[in-house]
Amino acid sequence: MAFSTQNGMSSPRGRRGGMASMAEINIVPLVDVVLVLLVIFMLTAHVMEFGLEIEVPKVKQVRDSAQQLPVISITRAGELFLNEKPANIHQLGAEVRRRFPTAKAVYVRADKAVMWGVLAPVIATLGDEKIEPRMVTQPDDGRPK
Repeated sequence: MAFSTQNGMSSPRGRRGGMASMAEINIVPLVDVVLVLLVIFMLTAHVMEFGLEIEVPKVKQVRDSAQQLPVISITRAGELFLNEKPANIHQLGAEVRRRFPTAKAVYVRADKAVMWGVLAPVIATLGDEKIEPRMVTQPDDGRPK
């Protein structure tokens, strides 16, 4: 532990006769905690997945695309999202036009367990608004299941 002295005096008492206060902050424990939190974050960051949990179907050929388009996601439970914000099927076309006025196409990312009865109205609604749906898939590696 360090003691500070005032004006070179070796007495621990100050002018008023009380104990002199130590004016230094010990930052070593703070740095230790921050480093531990940094290590924990670095170890767990690659494990965390962000966004909606949707498992798209696998196909033999997948076309790479670098275009930035709106994404319509359909979860296993049939919930509809436009760029991860909830959307209504009846207002989907108008919402795409309002939020993305220059978009001519959208990516449709549907879980592989979604029934055609849920997916078909989304495709039809996009067709009514003259928006091209582009289905999102994963490449199939050819291994037996």
